[in-house]
This record gives sequence, C-alpha cells and structure tokens, in this order.
Amino acid sequence: MKRRVLSLMCVLTLASSLFAGCGKDASSKNEVKQIYEAALPTGEEQAEIFVEKIDGLSEDFIKGMDISSLLAEEASGVKYYNENGEEEDLMKLLADAGINYVRVRVWNDPFDADGNGYGGGNCNAETAAEIGKRAAEYGMKICVDFHYSDFWADPSKQFVPKAWEGMSLEEKSEALYEYTKESLYTILDAGADVGMVQIGNEINYGMSGEKSQDNIITLLKSGSKAVREVASEKEKDIQIAVHYTQIDDPNHTLQLAGELAAAELDYDIFGVSYYCFWHGTMENMTQVLSDITKTYGVKTCVMETSYMYTGDDGDESGNSLSAADALDDYPVSVQGQANCIRDVMAAASEGGALGVFYWEGAWIPVGSSFSSNQELWETKGSGWASSFAGSYDPKDAGKYYGGSSWDNQAFFSFSGKKLPSLDVFKYVNYGAVGEQLEVLSVKNIEMEIGIGEELVLPEGTIAIYNDSSCTDLVTVEWDADELAAVDTSIAGKTTIHGTTEDGHKVTATVKIANVNYVKNPGFEDADMSGWDVTYEGGSNPTDVQNKASDAFSGENAFHFWSQAKQDFSVSQTMSSLPAGTYEAVANIQGGDVGDDAEVYLYVVVGDMVYQSEAVVLDGWVNWKTPTLQVEVDGNSDVTIGVSVKCAAGGWGTMDDFEFYSVQ
Repeated sequence: MKRRVLSLMCVLTLASSLFAGCGKDASSKNEVKQIYEAALPTGEEQAEIFVEKIDGLSEDFIKGMDISSLLAEEASGVKYYNENGEEEDLMKLLADAGINYVRVRVWNDPFDADGNGYGGGNCNAETAAEIGKRAAEYGMKICVDFHYSDFWADPSKQFVPKAWEGMSLEEKSEALYEYTKESLYTILDAGADVGMVQIGNEINYGMSGEKSQDNIITLLKSGSKAVREVASEKEKDIQIAVHYTQIDDPNHTLQLAGELAAAELDYDIFGVSYYCFWHGTMENMTQVLSDITKTYGVKTCVMETSYMYTGDDGDESGNSLSAADALDDYPVSVQGQANCIRDVMAAASEGGALGVFYWEGAWIPVGSSFSSNQELWETKGSGWASSFAGSYDPKDAGKYYGGSSWDNQAFFSFSGKKLPSLDVFKYVNYGAVGEQLEVLSVKNIEMEIGIGEELVLPEGTIAIYNDSSCTDLVTVEWDADELAAVDTSIAGKTTIHGTTEDGHKVTATVKIANVNYVKNPGFEDADMSGWDVTYEGGSNPTDVQNKASDAFSGENAFHFWSQAKQDFSVSQTMSSLPAGTYEAVANIQGGDVGDDAEVYLYVVVGDMVYQSEAVVLDGWVNWKTPTLQVEVDGNSDVTIGVSVKCAAGGWGTMDDFEFYSVQ
C-alpha cells in the first residue's frame, strides 16, 4: 500500500509542476544556433571504401544513428578521432559522414534508491536533452525513443517503471501522458530539434508491464496525445513512431499494423528493427514495409540495424555477435560492414521507408583493462548494465551486468578512431570508388554426405571482392593428407583446409550424417501427417511457424504459445526399425514457462518409456538439446516426442528432431 501511495503522489507532483510551468513552456522557443554545416558529396568520389550508388534515394532519406551511450562514454574518458587521428567531437564526425538524425533512448528513472545508475548510458530525459542540443548545433534532428520503463525494453522485457507500480491502467495511462509531456518539454527547451518520437520500444508483446494488446493501445493513445499536444504548443512538426521487431514474421508484423489501424491510433510511422543476422532477408523486409504502407497508409522507418566490422571483443565483456555469425555476403571487415548497411538502406528505400537508424555506432570500450572497464561501467554507466540494475532486473542485468556487447559493431575502432565504413552514409546517393579492387573474402564450403558415401570436394569456391558487385569462382587446392584421413563410415563432422589460387585460406566443413529415421524433422515440409499433437484444454497452443530467427535451422520450427496454461505433446511414431542402440535428439528454446514447468524429450519403445532430464527454457534462442540413448528391439514401434507443461504465456520452438542408430 505504501508503494501505491508514493506512486500516486509522484504523479500528482509531476502534474502540478507541469501545470505551473505550462504557460511559460508552451510559449518559449529555445533555438540552438547551428555552428557547423558539413560539406557532403555532390557526385561520385574516390574513397577508402567502395559504395554502390542507391538509385532513386531521396535527399531527405533519414541516415540516422542511435548514440544513447555518448554521455556515459565521454564521462568514462572515451575520445573520438577522425581518419587522421585528430580528436573531434562525435557530432562533427557524424555530420561529416552524412548522418542527419540521432536517436536517444529515454528511461523514466534508471537509478536505484541510492542514486546509482543502472548503466546502458543511464539514459533519461536530461540525457536526451543534452545530446539533442549538441546534435542541433551540427544540423541534426533527434528521435526521442521512450521505452516507458526504467531500463531496457524489448520483446522479452517490458517492465513497469518503479513509480507506476501498482497503478490501474487508467492511472498508468495518465502518468504516461504527463511523463511524456514533461520529458518533451525538457528536451525541446534545451534546444533539441525533435523530429520524431517513439512511443514505446519493440512492443510486440508488451509495454510498461501491460501484455494485453488492448491495454498496450490504451497506453499508446496516451503517449500519442501527449506528443501531439506538445508539438502544437511548441509549433513543431513532430512525427510519432510505434516501434516493433521480428519483421521476419510478415503475418505477425502486418497483424500488429492492422490492430493499430482498427484501434484508430493517431500515429505517423510504423517503425521496425531489422538486423540481417536475426530478421530474415532484405527482400522480405522490403516487401513487408511496402505492404504496410499500401494497406494501412502509414509511413515506415527502420529504427535499428547494425553489422560487425571485426569478430574481436574490445572490452572483455563478450559480444552479441562473433565472426561465426557473419553472413556469406558480408564478410567481417570494414568493407563488409559498409556493404551491409548500404544494402539495408537500399532495401528500406525500395520499400518506401523514410530512412534507417544504425544502433549504437559509437559504443566502444572505455578502459585499458578489465578491472578499469568494470569500475567505469559501475560508476559512469557506460556498460550495458551495472550491478545496481539487479534491483530492477534481477534475472538478466542482475546476473550478467557488464560492458558493451556492441563494440565490434561500432563505426569506430576500439581506441576511438573513425572507420572508413562510417562514410557509407554520405556516399550512397552518388557512390564511391575504392582505392583498389581486391578479394575481400572467400566463401567456406559446408556440405553433408551420408555414412559410407564417397567424399568429393568442389574444385573451387566463390570469392567476394571489396566492390560487392564483383564475385568470381576461384580454384582451391585442398589439403591432400586431411582429405585422405576422412573416414566416411563414422558419423560426425570434419574440417578440411584449402588455399585458393591467390593465397586465401578456405575450409570445407563436411557433416557425415547418420540416417535420421524422423520424417520432416525440421518441419520444413507442408505435409505434417507424420506428426501427432495431443493437448489438454480448449484450444491447441501449437503451430508450425515460418520464422528463421526462431528456427534452429532452415525457415520453420514447431511453435507453442498460449494465454492459458499449456499441457501438450508433439510426437512421431516409427515402425520396422532394425534392432540396436539409437540416439534421440531434439532442439528446444523458449521462455516465460514458469518455475513449475515440465519440459522433456521422451522415447517410447513398446512398453519401455525413456525420458530426458527436465529442459530449462530460459530465453530466446538459448537452445537446449536434450538427448536420449535407447534400445530398439526390432519388433516394437518407436515413438519420439516432446512433452510440455507450462504456465500461461509460456512460449518456445522445437526443431530438428533426430533418431538414428549409433551402432
């Protein structure tokens, strides 16, 4: 009860202070004088990188970057340098590179009761005001990204701000409205040129602790109303964006757009996150953006994207991506990073999007050693989370607090020097010709053969040049001793090394596969007749989902989710298997299943039931691979399956079942 009273008092105090200053704030027009205007290309140029021109790209296309961690980085001693090694203000470096918009996340209260910051930049309205003011001095607009949380908000986490805990939906809506107005006054009065406001961040499954779509839209309407009123009072043209992710699931994305339309939400831009290593093809992204505009008449924008230039980790805190996550078309290099972002901009433009924001392109290491890094992360908030965030997010930040997981995806070296790839933004309108055409990388070979088959490696592989439009087939000389040593009678994986005719190293990874007796093991075939689903309750909580980011391999996976408790199993029965020892395998990922969840792999052979240990589902793409070894008698049918009992709201996917002989 005490927490509830304090929350309401906070709202009343906020509303009172807002009312008292409303007349003054509404009439004030704090304008920041622009102190610098970048000289940008007017035609094709010579450069350190190749950039293919994007035909038809609007001069007004948003070339944005999220720099939310900037103040914490600077407070930690980070400095940024131009290509000549000269120290410069990040804002000037961005303006010279063609960036015309910055984006800053805003958390309600990213501090604990003692004033210790949660990290991630400790971003609040004051942070956005300072960054927005500095951006305006260099001619850049700002997108204000309200998370409506005290810390990170994304599809798996939408925590209610501390001050709003215990509020009814009506009270929370009013608090959100007042908070949005007060925060925008703070940012605008600092002189920031606010061109866009996000009301929520990646809100596919929740916002501010609300999970019902009706309740989320109620909150969105309060945020939209607040932005429109401030824009009118300040005589500003501010566009409202609603931000989602998982665009690789077109049906889900279009459904969300349809729900906003049905609710008659007043907004301008349907924003999406698009990371090419998580969210499917660029062709799909283009189509979905186009469909949203054609169907619902709203604009679109890519609010987040990125790619790595190195596989190294600069602060000993672990990275979200490693070299193993690289896409074949975009080698891990400065040029590969530039090529990827150029293609994202081209795909977004083709889909009619207003533009693209790169996520945290200046979030680089802060210290010279792990111990100095830790001290700065804790005291300055320059890591993704400090230990103090555990009081608000105990399951994630409380366990895994640390530094930047994004330093290898920045446009600056670990020591702060600008990378040539940053200039991709200023070159895409007219193109740039690199200094020398050369092979950037060669594609490694992956292949699979059955046990006992002859292994024949390809004679060559594809070479990718730094001019991404140029590829070629190059001859490979494979290591003869390694090739001769491969025993195709034994299941497993083996790697054979080779060298191209121009000296590049290449590998061939060969999987020697057992005969998998499970039919349609990865759910890629439309024919699901081999699989049986049994469930308790009124509706089936499962389906086959076409979503590569949720699949262990391929495009499809067996998916489950329900608003009610779930109790189901999915299984396949096999007949006439030879007697012997077999291994059963499944791949499962998911979350929100509850502490009492029972998830396990099982095999039934006649009257014998084998069951794996309980599978703990603890987060998106944290794949678990339960395995069982069983004896098959040669006479009985064999059933392989997964059983799930979990809480309401539990979700997950299963993929790539296997059942094969190990004798």
